Amino acid sequence: MWPAARECAKLDAGNGADGVAAEADHLGKAPILGMVAMAIAVFVVANDFTALSVAIPAIEKTFNTDVNTSQWVINGYAMVFGVAIVTGGRLADMFGRKRVFMLGSAIFATFSVIGGLAPDIWLLLASRFIMGIGGAMMWPAILGMTFSLLPKSKAGLAGGLIMGSAGFGNAFGPLLGGFLTDTVGWQWIFFLNVPIAAIGVIATYLVVKPDEESKEREGIDYLGMSVLSVALFALLLGLDLGTSIGWTSVWIYALFILSAVALTGFYAVERGAGKAALVPSDVMQNRGFAAAGLATLMMSAIYFAALLYLPQFMIKELKFSAVGSGAGLLPMMGTFAVTSFIAGRLYATLGPKISVTGGALFLAAGMLLLSRIHSGTTYDDLIFGLVVLGIGVGLFYSSVTTAAITALDASRASLGGAVVYMFQIAGGSIGLGANTAIVLSSSSLPDGISVAFLADGILAVIGAAVALLFVGGTLDKERLEAAWAHRHRAHA
Repeated sequence: MWPAARECAKLDAGNGADGVAAEADHLGKAPILGMVAMAIAVFVVANDFTALSVAIPAIEKTFNTDVNTSQWVINGYAMVFGVAIVTGGRLADMFGRKRVFMLGSAIFATFSVIGGLAPDIWLLLASRFIMGIGGAMMWPAILGMTFSLLPKSKAGLAGGLIMGSAGFGNAFGPLLGGFLTDTVGWQWIFFLNVPIAAIGVIATYLVVKPDEESKEREGIDYLGMSVLSVALFALLLGLDLGTSIGWTSVWIYALFILSAVALTGFYAVERGAGKAALVPSDVMQNRGFAAAGLATLMMSAIYFAALLYLPQFMIKELKFSAVGSGAGLLPMMGTFAVTSFIAGRLYATLGPKISVTGGALFLAAGMLLLSRIHSGTTYDDLIFGLVVLGIGVGLFYSSVTTAAITALDASRASLGGAVVYMFQIAGGSIGLGANTAIVLSSSSLPDGISVAFLADGILAVIGAAVALLFVGGTLDKERLEAAWAHRHRAHA
């Protein structure tokens, strides 16, 4: 537990300096407006991830193509985003988060327009790939700016704001995408990015102060960026293609071998790059940060699997429409958003270990409840599991992001957030491949989902154990006692 948080816990317990703590923690008008700007920016990126999921059939019809091609509208964007995000985080910390955010937003908005106007599927896919680069610049810069707006004692609030806005964007995306597709056309999913992004950019420009110029200008690790990009691209492409061409294909083996070789090479490159390294040694060797990353890697299969296979079950077994399946996820996505917004307060009260472990246990419980799916399951049977899973997603991802970033020096905030998100993308992709293999090998869709979700739940229990043992340092009994005393004073 970092010292500033410990001191705030002591002050809150009543050590005679309540006024000093309150003054230090007071949020002025500028930080509040800045957080609103960051919430808008997060909404743009998060909404874009899910809004197009219900528009794929319409895109296929427009360009007379099949799902094997059209799926790259989503997969290609996610892949480029996952590959480029670490580089985006490093550049944000080096050259200024506000500056990199502005540039990323311009790229994202410009190619949203080009994608909406695309006359063929290939220009649309190219636009989506470049939008992934813009999003990869925006996201870590947003994380860094949000944490810099708040005092350390309110770091949990920053994580909650980010994940709450992301949850709202994810939840609203399928509904908005379905509505626009059914009325004015799927192209407007792209066009709508422009005014929302513009509002976020203008608000950020007006209320967020530029980063202080670094006295020592570090070099750019072009070799590290290139090697890591090759490693991640080969890994994510292999995981994506494995479900369609078979896991025993020589191409899949080749991609995985290339990824392993490149990752080994990346480690060697970074050791020799010194201060200019893409992922500096103080980040790579930080045990608290590494534990948070490992927990994220293990838990991310759950969220990705739920987003893919619960709508599949609703559409194919319960006969929901595309928009109906998006609405069917609202108990999970809405709970995710609400929990994320209150997770900051829980994090400040309970500390990182209990918050992260608790979120992991809710994720495990939600997946185990949903693993009871069978051919006779009704939508009402899913609701409780969806709510429990949503609580887990909101509490875990908000808390683990905060725990990871605050384990590092403040100057590494954007890079730390980017690496954590890379773990999330990689874990989700690996888990999704495993889930798909289980589902396809089963006799029916409900049976396959049941077995896959059971495996996810067991993995989540292991992830919770990792969080309990290694994330957030030792259990802070002093903070818990202070929180308990504060609770009793409030009731009195």
